[in-house]
Amino acid sequence: MPALALTAGLVGFVWFADHVATGYPPADDHADGIVVLTGGRDRVQLAVELLEQGRARRLLISGVHPATTAHDIQRATEANPGLFACCVDLGHQAETTTGNALEADIWARANGFESLIVVTSAYHMPRALLELESSLPGVRLVPRPVKRPELELDTWYRRPGTVKLLLAEYVKYMLARVRLGLELVGRA
Repeated sequence: MPALALTAGLVGFVWFADHVATGYPPADDHADGIVVLTGGRDRVQLAVELLEQGRARRLLISGVHPATTAHDIQRATEANPGLFACCVDLGHQAETTTGNALEADIWARANGFESLIVVTSAYHMPRALLELESSLPGVRLVPRPVKRPELELDTWYRRPGTVKLLLAEYVKYMLARVRLGLELVGRA
């Protein structure tokens, strides 16, 4: 029995890593809003670019450090200051992916949004979508994963550092699935 569980876990991990490595954005990625889960400048940069391109009406940058201002982010991304004044909201409360999902839920409901482009790292996207789907049932989520070139996700199995990162994220993903499943059973 332990061998079966180990095999299932290994197969699950390989599926997860392959999904992270090969997941690409859809051809038509327009939505009501954009939510970016902070954790890197490249994530925020992509989200701002999508807003500038008119892919959505508003942007939520979730999980922003309390001392960081919209002006700080606007300067770092070199975006139009008017865009930040009209269409960018900062969420300072979230400290975890679960917190990002709750912050996005409040923001999406307040704005009446039925679809969101989700921007986060490729390796983080499966767990982010899982949490967001749980908090935002009925809202269409459009993933826009950010791939850091140095991770070389296409050949993840050859890079011990990338394997370690993916394995850690896979464990977090599976724990989130179990937690959300238990919450669902508890509500029934």
